[in-house]
Amino acid sequence: MPDSRPLPQIGRHRLPNRVILAPMAGVTDRPFRQLCRRLGAGLVVGEMVTSDPTLWNTRKSRQRMDHTGEPGPRAVQIAGGDAAMLAEAARLNAAQGAEIIDINMGCPAKKVCNKAAGSALLRDEALVAEILDAVVAAVEVPVTLKIRTGWCADSNNGVRVARLAESAGIQALAVHGRHRQQRYQGEAEYDTIAAIKQAVRIPVFANGDIDSPRKAAEVLDYTGADAVMVGRGAQGNPWIFREIDHYLNHGRTCPPPDMNERAGVLRGHVHALHDFYGDYMGVRIARKHLGWYLAADRRFDSDRQRELRAAFNALEQPNEQYDFIDDLFSLEGATGLSWATNGISAA
Repeated sequence: MPDSRPLPQIGRHRLPNRVILAPMAGVTDRPFRQLCRRLGAGLVVGEMVTSDPTLWNTRKSRQRMDHTGEPGPRAVQIAGGDAAMLAEAARLNAAQGAEIIDINMGCPAKKVCNKAAGSALLRDEALVAEILDAVVAAVEVPVTLKIRTGWCADSNNGVRVARLAESAGIQALAVHGRHRQQRYQGEAEYDTIAAIKQAVRIPVFANGDIDSPRKAAEVLDYTGADAVMVGRGAQGNPWIFREIDHYLNHGRTCPPPDMNERAGVLRGHVHALHDFYGDYMGVRIARKHLGWYLAADRRFDSDRQRELRAAFNALEQPNEQYDFIDDLFSLEGATGLSWATNGISAA
């Protein structure tokens, strides 16, 4: 049955559906955000940006903060451990056009947690409250928060943090169903997300292991969450957003993308990477995305994927990558792909 509840709203921004692209460092750059939005994501969130503005002049930070040509609402995620610095970062990003400020308290990476940022903040609820109060007071745009269920299995304080967030004026809360020490291992649990949804009135977004339309529907039904947030499930599979939205609205799956669409999306994505980063970096960044597309392509077993990745990774020029993609989708036979390039062949 379609969900009859009103669609979630963040401040004045009502989302068009219940499927959100999670912020992922090194993944959700402008080309990927634009692609996922075009393929059905109701909201996309930019890569995590440090709260220290003295570091914003690096090429990486400038690219992470580039939302040129993107439709609203433009959501920027900031990370840090100092309340005043996070508040200033929120003000500066809002002045540059951010329409939603998201605070990262969910990243499990050591280099982030070692600086008392990301999910490390969950160990200090007083600091969490200080940060939330400061950032909300600093800007007029809505502020959202992303957390994990807690720091470890013995400190599952997601419900308490959620109540702090609501009290501070946070407009929506995304919850990854793992504690920090799990990183991305094991299976996400959704009991804590369900308990958080019962404890607060603000929109709650369920995150963690959402990798299919059916799983999305099951998680929404189990937790009562207002939307699902998809991260790794979208890598190499940006169609997952329209597939989930269709399933939630109609109770059945929509046809998967055919080979022509898959080829066109991959080629367009790689072209956007070249255009955004320049030929040298674009060619290199395209390599990881091609690996994810291959991993999601059921035509290839793991050995074939490895061969194809090795061939693609050896290419140095944009036109060579386009030729590779064209060849990849041009000769599909009844029993699989017949393909040859760069000295590697498969029959």
